[in-house]
Amino acid sequence: MTVRLRPHQAQILAYKRGWMGVSAVPGSGKTWTLSYLAADLITRGALDDEQEILIVTLVNSAVDNFYQRISAFVQQRGLLPNYGYRVRTLHGLAHDIVRERPDLLGLDTRFQVIDEREADAIRSDVARSWLQSHLYDLDAYLDPSLEENRLDWVRREPLVKTVESIALNLIRYAKDLGYTPDLLAQRLEESNVPLPLAQMGAEMYTHYQRALAYRGAVDFDDLIRLALQALQRDPSLLEYLQTRWPYILEDEAQDSSQLQESILRLLSGEQGNWVRVGDPNQAIYETFTTANPRYLRQFLHTPGVIQRHLPNSGRSTPGIIHLANYLVHWTQSEHPTEPVRDALQSPPEIEPTPPDDPQPNPPDEDTRIHLIMRKYGPAEEIQAVADSLERWLPENPEATVAVLTPRNTRAFELVNELNQRHIPCHDGMLRSSSATRFSAGALAHLLRYLADGRSAGKLAKAYEVWRRNDRGEEAARALMEQAAELLRKITHVEDFIWPGPHHDWLAETGLEESNPEAFQQLEEFRTLVRRWQAAVVLPIDQIVLTLAQDLLEEPAELALAHKLALLLRRASQEHPDWQINELTSELAIIAKNERRFLGFSEEDSGFDPEKHKGVVVVSTLHKAKGLEWDRVYLMSVNNYDFPSGMGYDQYISEKWFIRDHLNLEAEALAQVDILHSHDQFLWYEEGQATAQARLDYIRERLRLLYVGITRARKELVITWNSGRSGETQPAIPLVALQGFLEK
Repeated sequence: MTVRLRPHQAQILAYKRGWMGVSAVPGSGKTWTLSYLAADLITRGALDDEQEILIVTLVNSAVDNFYQRISAFVQQRGLLPNYGYRVRTLHGLAHDIVRERPDLLGLDTRFQVIDEREADAIRSDVARSWLQSHLYDLDAYLDPSLEENRLDWVRREPLVKTVESIALNLIRYAKDLGYTPDLLAQRLEESNVPLPLAQMGAEMYTHYQRALAYRGAVDFDDLIRLALQALQRDPSLLEYLQTRWPYILEDEAQDSSQLQESILRLLSGEQGNWVRVGDPNQAIYETFTTANPRYLRQFLHTPGVIQRHLPNSGRSTPGIIHLANYLVHWTQSEHPTEPVRDALQSPPEIEPTPPDDPQPNPPDEDTRIHLIMRKYGPAEEIQAVADSLERWLPENPEATVAVLTPRNTRAFELVNELNQRHIPCHDGMLRSSSATRFSAGALAHLLRYLADGRSAGKLAKAYEVWRRNDRGEEAARALMEQAAELLRKITHVEDFIWPGPHHDWLAETGLEESNPEAFQQLEEFRTLVRRWQAAVVLPIDQIVLTLAQDLLEEPAELALAHKLALLLRRASQEHPDWQINELTSELAIIAKNERRFLGFSEEDSGFDPEKHKGVVVVSTLHKAKGLEWDRVYLMSVNNYDFPSGMGYDQYISEKWFIRDHLNLEAEALAQVDILHSHDQFLWYEEGQATAQARLDYIRERLRLLYVGITRARKELVITWNSGRSGETQPAIPLVALQGFLEK
């Protein structure tokens, strides 16, 4: 199969070795190009036996995308898929590394990784407990004009959320910097500068880590910190992994953090092969973390690094491309707040695809750009967007359309309005699901029993999983628990599963007379177990599908089982010596959320706009990154959601009950920076961090607006609202874009 490469793609695919940095504009096909490069390196014979190309990407949905693309490219060249490459998110890679040497890091071999939901719950409990014990410690930061009764309410309600946010951001930031609670406490003790917010954060960090230790668990941020420690402490492990992964391809490198860069730099080695691809103009995840597009920019300008660009994009009409490029140029030269003029960079600017390209841009006559400068109230804006959709959808039933908002709350308000009007809409990107982990865990329990067929305890657990729907009703749950307890007490499991003519455990329980329903359930369960045991001679993927047929009911669950079966088949091919036990551990890892797997919730599997033609997709701007629609609405483009540093702008992180408009999260992290600096003459000055946080937020919001514009293929509608007070103004970049169109 002949593939037509754009000239810039051909330059990248000519890569042989060394460090290479690639700047890629929105819609330039960077995932395709990286996947093709990986397949090309494999088929060139660049790898020895047991070696792999390591692909590191940002989000879960990209993992499966890379696997599918690379597999297809490799098969087209006559080779077997699933060999010679490994795709991981940073957390997945960190987990792989930590699992190699948990003992080196003081972890039990059975350590668990808690998911974000449980971590949030622990942090919330810790923050609330701290505030209850230090009820008046933060009064110095509260607005002195607050009346006493109002002050009491603030301490009980909104201040709790602020303390929770400080706990989240400070703990995550401390881990990014490599600080344990003990080390942070030691630095505070040695400091001659009063740092009350850092002190508060350190105390909460200590309690949070104790809660994790009690559970024998780590969180996702620990995984990354510990992975770096493992590589630094064990030269033999580092050498082994460097040999195993002689090529590292990094996607979405604009969102790289200090720890991510450190891990990949170690794995690559100074003389290694490391390709970093990203778009600094799409860095929208760095608030209150060490992630920053400057790491990619610095890498691109490092002596010896091969510099390449992917400037061609076939996504949008030329008119929308010109609008996005103008936002970049206006930001660089005319933004009224000079320090943020570095928020958007060029080159490269977006260029249409070359003539006769297999993925040409939509024709410019399809360009429809509507920047609505009318002043809407918040409710009026929602009504106006819904009115527009009501007119547009019937005329465009085969087109894709999305409404993108800066925040979830605004998105759900629109969803409610669309539902009331019976306008078809999809809000799955606003929600999350744990179905993947649940299904993986259920299948893992059944496989665990099949791997140890004489275990009464594992047999009882398999029964509980099979009857899991009985937990919701008291009588059914009592019956299930009674039967499970009987199974746990079996001395010889085979007397139940395969009874002889003279000894049938089930018949001897007396259940047939005393509890016929329990007897019938166990009889049915025995029939199923016999079928499952007969399936163990099959390949692992067919075993999983056999179990799923009896265990799962919903179409999405069954589709997920197919995906899990493929994962285990791939693991079996990569590790021919693995038995059911080792393969089951892969499912257990997914069930515990230690390795994020792609299921069939929007959270897991990513999103395909083409499957929702004629339906309004409602999402936040952040969730929409990497996607595209024929028509895109951007809402709430005002100076609250997109501030520009003017005196009348407000900032989401600055709470009304905190004095002097301080951003307490930013101030807390600045106090940690003082401890980290090792500069005894550096002094903390209150308010500086708040001012810097404003600039960082303005930069991120400019990039977020750029991301929003570049989601549109043919049509773009932008609106703004005046906010609750009625005083919010259109965002200054929106006014600039309107001036550009009028010219």
